[in-house]
Amino acid sequence: MVTLRDAREPELNSGILPGNVRADDWVMLLLAAGSVGLLGFMLLSPPGREAGLVIFYVDCGICGVFLLEFLWRWRKRRWAKRFLVRNWYELFAMIPVAHPGMVAHKFIAVLLLLIRVGRAADRAVGEQFTYRLVDKLSEPIVKAIKQPVTIAVLDEVVKVLETGNYPENLAKSLDANKDELRTIIAEKIAADPQLGKLKRLPFHDEIVRTVVDTSFRVLLEVLVDPRIDDFFSAVVRDNREQIRLAVQLGLHETDDEDKEKSLPVRTQHSAALEYDRLHKR
Repeated sequence: MVTLRDAREPELNSGILPGNVRADDWVMLLLAAGSVGLLGFMLLSPPGREAGLVIFYVDCGICGVFLLEFLWRWRKRRWAKRFLVRNWYELFAMIPVAHPGMVAHKFIAVLLLLIRVGRAADRAVGEQFTYRLVDKLSEPIVKAIKQPVTIAVLDEVVKVLETGNYPENLAKSLDANKDELRTIIAEKIAADPQLGKLKRLPFHDEIVRTVVDTSFRVLLEVLVDPRIDDFFSAVVRDNREQIRLAVQLGLHETDDEDKEKSLPVRTQHSAALEYDRLHKR
């Protein structure tokens, strides 16, 4: 947000449109427009390797001029940190990306192209134009893309989680640490005020060891059973669908009982709220 102090602070260049034009304004505007054109040409119609390298070297020279001009304006501001906070995006416009290898990364190239467009707009309309524009549009842009980005990330996370096999890996871990777990369970039984009385029974240690080994054996057989894999897969899949639908309805941000009725089951958040109501502390 632009403060009153920022508003009173005169711009180092007011752009070529409002007037008060200097020769360096025209030069920097032409260089900014040229850098946008070069990078746009590389993206839309990639040239051969030799021509691409020539464009890259020209782009490096333009970025060097951008850097010098940025340092000059920063010096005019007496190296104030506020200048960096307001013009941080210009630093990315100084990255020479018009290389045939870099242009292959379309997302990065397009992002830096937009930053250079913003720098050209600054030279044409005024130094703080892009800053003010981004400041005004950032909130609605974030609100517009937050939900689809959240759903996309959720889908990717679930896909990654589904590549594991939790029952079998749990069974392997239990089997590998059986001795340590048996010792821990025996210690807890001995320390328990009720179960500790079992020490008075004959063959106490053998009984405890037999019960623990039997429990481990049954648990491991259950975990490696293929039907447990189906059970875990169904749990992950059903939760993914419920979470996706809840995010689409906006239930992760606000409570809405009417919208929640469209879900297969109630959310964990609602269950926690009901528990708190029934068990007031």
